[in-house]
Amino acid sequence: MWLHNSIVITNSVCRLRYFSAMSELKVDGTSSLCTLVCNGESRLKESESLSPDQGCSSSNVQTTPEIEKKYVHRVYDAIAPHFSSTRFAKWPKVASFLNSLPSGSLVLDAGCGNGKYLGLNSRCYFIGCDISAPLINICAERGNEVIVADAVNLPYRSGYGDAAISIAVLHHLSTESRRKKAIDELIRVVKKGGLVLITVWAVEQEDRLLVNKWTPLTDKYVEEWIGPSDPCMRNSPSLTLESIPEAEENSMGKNIEDTSLITKLPETMHATSRSEGNLLAAKNGTNVENQQEFFVPWHLPYHRAEVGGASTSALANGLAKKDDKKGAVVYNRYYHVFSEGELERLVSDMSNAVVVDRFYDKSNWCIVLEKTI
Repeated sequence: MWLHNSIVITNSVCRLRYFSAMSELKVDGTSSLCTLVCNGESRLKESESLSPDQGCSSSNVQTTPEIEKKYVHRVYDAIAPHFSSTRFAKWPKVASFLNSLPSGSLVLDAGCGNGKYLGLNSRCYFIGCDISAPLINICAERGNEVIVADAVNLPYRSGYGDAAISIAVLHHLSTESRRKKAIDELIRVVKKGGLVLITVWAVEQEDRLLVNKWTPLTDKYVEEWIGPSDPCMRNSPSLTLESIPEAEENSMGKNIEDTSLITKLPETMHATSRSEGNLLAAKNGTNVENQQEFFVPWHLPYHRAEVGGASTSALANGLAKKDDKKGAVVYNRYYHVFSEGELERLVSDMSNAVVVDRFYDKSNWCIVLEKTI
């Protein structure tokens, strides 16, 4: 999952064995030393605010665009319990990477979601961070050591961990500069010789039906939300984007709630879905075959949507819609799906790391980096 610009340490999350070795936490442009005490409480010692030229030179990169706030951060906060209930299977390739690490390694999971990989290798130590406080609370309740933090501004000193992972996170970042910054941060926080595993959704999906069920973003939308100027100052697009209708049920007769679980559909359904997707893309002035920016729907069943909470607010603000036929609140999640070689291009001009492995797995592009200096 995905990370934000601030750090929140909750009472239930402050059992971090290794923060005594971490010299500084960076909080919203200031430098603060976090002192953790045995009763689970934390104290942030205030220090002088950094002047703009003392801070990160890419401060604009670290400013979260509105599209990510609305269609990533707020969505995962709203769907956290339901999302977590669907996230339990470990990808064999990720598990193999973690199990290959030397005993005693400190592994940093940036975008840990519900923490399904935390503690996978019992011989290693894990610290997770994520944008979503509700997901972080789920991790903490399971006894994991976690913190709410930002993917493009990780709260660890340089060379802190032995390895880092970023599983299905970078595709939620809406600009190339932010994606590059997130990779740079992953490399920064590991030691020389440390390994970094990154996985992202691929535009080359094994089942093209899935892509045809996503909502392609128009060129106008991309320009207005993630163009070169401050996204917060841009006007929202006049075009109302609707989710492309999904198949009503799968072969088991159960409602489809996560597009990653959709099974193959009959050819007649395939043709209908493809025509609907292409029709919407044509209406929006995009070529779905070359499209990389999408809204991917998440169906939150009515019985999982709390009354008067995030879902009610999202419906009132137009960030979600009701589907009475399916009995669900439908959220759109922003994705930039990666093309072949795109991850490698992002790191091609980085002098402090090399690609030691690359592979395609379960409709994801994946790379392993080694920090060289």
